[in-house]
Order: sequence, then structure tokens, then C-alpha cells
Amino acid sequence: MPTAAGDAVGVLDRMTCILEAFDGDDRGMGISELALRAGLPKSTVSRLVATLVRQRYLERDGKLIHLGLRLFELGQLAEQPRELRIAALPVMADLRNQTGENVHLAIRDGGEVVCIAVMRGRSAGPSTVRTGGRLPLHATALGKAVLAHDSPSGIDDVLSAPLAPWTPQTITDPAALRRQLTGIRGGGLAVEAGEFATGVSCTAIAVFAPEGRLAGAVSVSGYQEDLDADRVAQALRAAALTLARRLGALRGPSD
Repeated sequence: MPTAAGDAVGVLDRMTCILEAFDGDDRGMGISELALRAGLPKSTVSRLVATLVRQRYLERDGKLIHLGLRLFELGQLAEQPRELRIAALPVMADLRNQTGENVHLAIRDGGEVVCIAVMRGRSAGPSTVRTGGRLPLHATALGKAVLAHDSPSGIDDVLSAPLAPWTPQTITDPAALRRQLTGIRGGGLAVEAGEFATGVSCTAIAVFAPEGRLAGAVSVSGYQEDLDADRVAQALRAAALTLARRLGALRGPSD
């Protein structure tokens, strides 16, 4: 007897077959042609297409089915961190070598930041996040660095929600956190001192693409008693500027 998990995987496999039936010349297909290309029964394709249309992964134009806007949005999201990682890895290596500390690269995803690259420092300080790990905006230097450059309404949305205390040092007072964000937006570095993990400090700076779009944030972290934000500030600022230039070089003059 099939399990619920098995049924879910089967549905996902069939949806994948439908999406992969499209090629680069997307002029749209009817249900019959789509079923033929996907190798699935027409009734199954009709049912799954209805679901994919509701979720915006496909679009319906009369009898023709096209790839939907949501797929292009997801593709753009995947391209941005890949480009950022390519540009950042040598910069992160230099920053790690200069400071001896752990270096992290993160991007924002909704109400969190996602770490997309980690380099361990010589000091072997504690690394509290892995590649792919998610971090809260309010309790981490990486999160504060990107949140500070959000719109006023976006900041209000975050600060109006409960600010979970990850440690006794986590700033849970919206007014105090807002003051920090104002300082960061004015050119300061984002700092956390034992706010996400006890005994660990982190200093971060936002990274901007050449056109001014916020690309992510890069940070240096280590033992709280050893990491001096002033000591790593110059190296962090230089890394952010270098990374912005590298992003511009990757895109080329016509982008």
C-alpha cells in the first residue's frame, strides 16, 4: 500500500516531468501535447497543470500552457547567490587570512538571512552556522547589516513582531534595535556580542551590487573575548568594496 510520503514523491516526479517537457522555444502547448511529451496520462496532466497554474509555476493562455512567472522569479533567486559566491570566495579568503577569524557570506530570504559561504579561520573559533543555515535578522550581525538597509516599512514589520531571545544578550527591545539599525545605515558596522550564540561575537557589513542593489552581507566572527570590531573594521570595509567591484566585473559593461 503506498505511503503518504511515497504519494508525495510520485506527485513531485510527475510535476517535474511536466515542467521539463517545455523547451527553450516556449510557444505554449495544449494538454494533449504536454501529456505526450511528459509521458503521462492526459487526465493526470490536466489535474497537475491546474495546480501548477494556481501556484504560478505555469500560465494558461486559452488552451495553451506556458511556463509561469514564478519559475523565472525562482531562477533569478538562484542566479543571484551563485554570482555572489563566485565573486566573494577569493575576497573571503583574503579577509580570513587578514583577520584569522571565521568569515561568512549571507543573503536575505524573507525574515531571515541564509549563509551561502563559510570559511574557517586559523583561530579555529566557533562557527555557529553552516552553509545553507538560516539566521534571524534581529539577533545576528549579518541580519542587522541587511535589515538596516530595508525600507522604513520593512524595518517596522520586523520590529513590530516579537523579537525572540536566542541568548540573554539578544536585543529584544525594538527601540534599542532601531537605534542600532540607524547607526548601521549611517555607515556603521553591524555588531553582535553573544546575541545569537553565547561566547561568540560577529561584525558584518552590507555588500551592494554596482547599481546600488543590496546583494548580501559579509562578516567576521570569533570568540567574544578575542574579536575586536575595531580591529577588523578596515578589512571588512575593504572586502565589501572589493566584492562590489568584482560583481560589476562579472556582469560586464553591458549589464
